Amino acid sequence: MIRVVLDANQFVSALLKPGSNPDRIMRLVREERLTLLISDEIRAEILRVLNYPKIAKRLSLSPEELTLFIDRLATVAIMTPGTLVVTAIADDPSDNKYLACAVEGKADYIISGDHHLLDLRVFQGIRIVDPGTFLEFLGDETGR
Repeated sequence: MIRVVLDANQFVSALLKPGSNPDRIMRLVREERLTLLISDEIRAEILRVLNYPKIAKRLSLSPEELTLFIDRLATVAIMTPGTLVVTAIADDPSDNKYLACAVEGKADYIISGDHHLLDLRVFQGIRIVDPGTFLEFLGDETGR
């Protein structure tokens, strides 16, 4: 099964925009057609972003519901140890957590809209693509 790491904004987009490419990717995770990799550091960032007032207001979820969502991620994903230190992105060091998670979890893809990650294109054999490109690749791989 294809193993993926999603950046925090992909989760936010999936929640805010039903039918969007990130939402389609999350649906594939829920259908167990993709294996989601995540670390505690990534879960913490997702929770932080979801609690931004502008985003929380649009989601209409309580802090408890947001925390429950983050906790559920650990049940549908493979948790990586979060011990690997990567320093490949100097301009935005916080993005290195996605690279570390991907390496630790032996990911096939990192899916992101962040140019710091996308500019790398590949890291230690792991392809870094935006959601639309990933879905195109996935269609090619599955013969759709």
